[in-house]
Amino acid sequence: MLDALRRAAVSDPLDGDEHDDFSQARLARETGLAPATVSNIVRDLTRAGVLETVPGGGRRGSVVRLSDTAGYVAGLDFGHSHVGVAVGDLAGRLLAEDRRALAPEPDHARALATARLMLDELLAGLPIAPLRRVAMGLPAPIQGSAVGSASIFPGWEGVDTGTAAEDALGAPVTVENDANLGAVAEHRLGVARLRESSFFVKISHGVGGGMIIHDRLFRGATGSAGEIGHLTLDEQGPLCRCGSRGCLEAYASIETVQQMMSGQLPEAQFGEIVDAAHAGSVAARRAIEDAGLHLGWALASIVNLLNPGVVVIGGTMALAGDLVLESARIGLRRHALDSVALTPVVVSELGNRASLLGALLVAADEVDLAEETSGTDPDD
Repeated sequence: MLDALRRAAVSDPLDGDEHDDFSQARLARETGLAPATVSNIVRDLTRAGVLETVPGGGRRGSVVRLSDTAGYVAGLDFGHSHVGVAVGDLAGRLLAEDRRALAPEPDHARALATARLMLDELLAGLPIAPLRRVAMGLPAPIQGSAVGSASIFPGWEGVDTGTAAEDALGAPVTVENDANLGAVAEHRLGVARLRESSFFVKISHGVGGGMIIHDRLFRGATGSAGEIGHLTLDEQGPLCRCGSRGCLEAYASIETVQQMMSGQLPEAQFGEIVDAAHAGSVAARRAIEDAGLHLGWALASIVNLLNPGVVVIGGTMALAGDLVLESARIGLRRHALDSVALTPVVVSELGNRASLLGALLVAADEVDLAEETSGTDPDD
């Protein structure tokens, strides 16, 4: 009941301030609760400092909004060589963010210490209020709150990641796969927001996927759903870091593209390869298109099985735009059933920030306002 009230009160995180306020009468309509019940809940949350009311149109016509002192949530996005940190309000609306490089494959303690420093700096620039929840994305399968594959994300293996993060950050922490968080963000804020089912593919140093089915994130039985990067395309193909051969990741990651171009553009970053392709480099264009073609082959299996409304390409690979999209669509059409062969394949609207913004949304979703009114009865 309280969760329904909070969701109605905070509205869409991208809609802006004009939708920040709700009358109690509207809250009753949106939640399906009796007006008297809404009044009691609002009273309790106001006493707890979560909501504030402004008179207007009678007692139950009062405008309700989140209090400035209600608190904050934070999102963390860890990669193999970076960490992003964002702070938002209880609606998941972004207030401040930062992104910094990490040493390649850092151990979890150093990475968390860097994130804590960044988080403290962001909070220091905002009005004083409690940090209520953190959600953290990692580029690996997550089982419980632990990394499910040491070979995919070394430095975090054998660690109770949730407990380690809570000790380092001083707040309750939810641990999630980064592609899952990207899927949530694109579904609620990005290019997939009008689709009830979508598949998000994050392609950077690794390749991961997140699935939204009937407006809900699908994690699978043990939290490993969506690991498209380790679909086998050729069992005699290149050795993958997961220990298998011929995985999509061995053909379509940005590291693969960089390795293919190492002779002509040594030490080039992926963005520089994209620039070279646009400038007329046939080799650079071919390297990106080959990655896209293999991606399309893997996507054919996804759309045949799940029939999503849209496939969204995110991560660093999204920088390639049509260079990778066109070949991915060709690969998809060659191997998908006719009924799904034209499934839209598009670039993320949120870019490299998708997983970070998704973490912020998940953190806001998991703030339990019932804890703020413990000891009170909302129906009094």
